[in-house]
Amino acid sequence: MTDEPTHGVGPWQGEWPTDERYDPELLANGDTRNVVDEYRYWTMDAIVADLDSKRHGFHVAIENWQHDMNIGSIVRSANAFLAEAVHIVGRRRWNRRGAMVTDRYQHVIHHPDVASFRAWMDERGIPIIAVDNVGEAQPVNKAELPERCVFLFGQEGPGLTDEALEAASSHIEITQYGSTRSMNASAAGAVVMYEWCRRWA
Repeated sequence: MTDEPTHGVGPWQGEWPTDERYDPELLANGDTRNVVDEYRYWTMDAIVADLDSKRHGFHVAIENWQHDMNIGSIVRSANAFLAEAVHIVGRRRWNRRGAMVTDRYQHVIHHPDVASFRAWMDERGIPIIAVDNVGEAQPVNKAELPERCVFLFGQEGPGLTDEALEAASSHIEITQYGSTRSMNASAAGAVVMYEWCRRWA
């Protein structure tokens, strides 16, 4: 029997580092968090500060999803692709389990309605790009994706509200090849974020 963790790393071996980014408790007991090796044994604040120094120029927004596990999943993807922030438009409460603790490292901002969300973006000159497979949407692989922008997703089924679509300066969709009309919203978010990173990261 061993005391080594089944994932992560055990207690620090040898002389401890003196860098203040390291957490003495993690050095002593090991680090089993789901973080890349670069951040092993670092404090949460140190990790967030380092991420903030190199975040990408895109934001992600979610409009009032019914299946709020999707919000957690998209927060996790936003962390993986180093989004500037995630914005939740509408209901404040969401199930954080799907985020797998990544919401501790990802800025999450709440807006009570589309109007306040749009005002926040307008003040900062950030164009809103609606992601929904209806109307005159352009395929994401062919559409213009600015270096600074926010991708706005709706709830599964009904998609984005008319108010949200009107707030957007452009409208994109993901080309699909099977029989289903739509894909899981959090999966769609990961596809769009990856496409942005392919061009800009």
